Amino acid sequence: MKKFFALFFSLCLAAGLLAGCGGSGGEKAVSMKKMTVGDTTFNPENAEPNVNPHESYAGWACIRYGIGETLIRYSDKMEVEPWLAKSFENIDPLTWKLTLRDGVKFHSGRAMDAAAVKECLEALAKNHDRAPKDLMIDSIEADGQTLTIKTKEPRPALLNYLGDPYACIVDVKAGVKDGIVAGTGPYIAVECKSGDHLTLKKNANYWNGTPKLDELTIKTISNGGTLSAALQSGEIDAAYGMAYESYPLFQNDKFHFSQVATSRAFFLWMNYRSPIVSDPAVRKAIAMGVNKEGFVKTLLHGNGYPAQGVFPAGFAFGGDKTKTESYDPEGAKKVLEAAGWIDTDGDGIREKDGKKLTVRWLTYPSRLELPLLAESAQAELKKIGIDVEVNSTASHNKLRKDSAAWDVYASAMVTAPTGDPEYFFASCCLDSSPVNNGHFHSDKLEALAKELSVEFDPAKRARLAVDMQQAILDDNGYVFCSFLQMSLISKKNVVGYNAHPCDYYQITAETDKK
Repeated sequence: MKKFFALFFSLCLAAGLLAGCGGSGGEKAVSMKKMTVGDTTFNPENAEPNVNPHESYAGWACIRYGIGETLIRYSDKMEVEPWLAKSFENIDPLTWKLTLRDGVKFHSGRAMDAAAVKECLEALAKNHDRAPKDLMIDSIEADGQTLTIKTKEPRPALLNYLGDPYACIVDVKAGVKDGIVAGTGPYIAVECKSGDHLTLKKNANYWNGTPKLDELTIKTISNGGTLSAALQSGEIDAAYGMAYESYPLFQNDKFHFSQVATSRAFFLWMNYRSPIVSDPAVRKAIAMGVNKEGFVKTLLHGNGYPAQGVFPAGFAFGGDKTKTESYDPEGAKKVLEAAGWIDTDGDGIREKDGKKLTVRWLTYPSRLELPLLAESAQAELKKIGIDVEVNSTASHNKLRKDSAAWDVYASAMVTAPTGDPEYFFASCCLDSSPVNNGHFHSDKLEALAKELSVEFDPAKRARLAVDMQQAILDDNGYVFCSFLQMSLISKKNVVGYNAHPCDYYQITAETDKK
């Protein structure tokens, strides 16, 4: 009997321990909310090697995934509004006063005050390629929660630039480790493997509510078919950058689409140092030979809008107020013939002075629509006697800096991510622009840009922006094909994962997995 009771109590104790372990593990599994997002663009190919906003375009990843926040943010109508700053005031043409929110802490635990913001903005101006020219900061004064910025010259768009992802406020003293920074957002980056994945955990001390998810993983999936399969199988909960041809697979009651019109343009850069496209007739023929409507209807499956200029219709400075080349293959042939480009050997490709009319078309695959645009243009331009050699490569950012490596560069870019027109021209088209890799120059554009940079009146800024668009369209220095309707696709039980016109703010404290 003693042996029996000893064995009985041992079994009861073991059962209790097992039940306790099972209950604890089960409760933990239920309480831990994890979500995985597949993203085609979080990689070095898209200049997002990590989440350090002071490096290239990595600020987009920082702000999209809820790590960093800016002093200013954009409303759904792309108007500036306070964020980490609770108010702002333009004292005079050179002076701006911002009052910061109380109770905000960095992921490092340090309180966000004006001194910390000053350190961040000064480091940004020292390390980033675009920010110094955009912000034109002369000095910064920090007094408690009051930040006073003085600019070297009038900067009407300063607040717009302070909402750019590169201006995410991070704790500079905490440093950067493996591309990870200490921001103020609802999620803390704990692991970053460039081009593969990013792991985040809940920020329990977030200033603007309690984040709904405990853990978040951003998984880089650059292949469209792989991304589609991952969402269908449940490997991921949501997707950014899904190929349009895969949309029908998710148009059912198991998935949710969040869609919004954006200023993300698919467009061509002309290389003015190319012996081919430096010819104005060739640029004009390309502009007339690209079938924008066909691209949007057939290859984007209607998820976009044909472009008439740099900015979408509906903006105060929209491209609908400009004149651009229409699709006209027969007219393009006449333009080329008048310029001496004639098919003398009957092979369908024109020549001039013994040189074939061959255009080297550089693009990249992670924006899944760009290779499709290249194929469409290749077929369309061949009809007018232009041979197109496509190079779709992840090395495009390196190659586009080499003027001898390409003639036309096709890319995707949000042209008005700050809600102001100055951004695009300052980044891409001026002599001082950091990414003017096509070496476009226009005396008229340079003069208009100087006017725009110091003009505070919104109506006058809009008129100047329309004139600036016309200056580059008249020369066919850039050919704008379409604007994208942004779509985020998620499982039905995912909420708060929403598209925004600026293409930021995807992950917030309200993002949840029910």
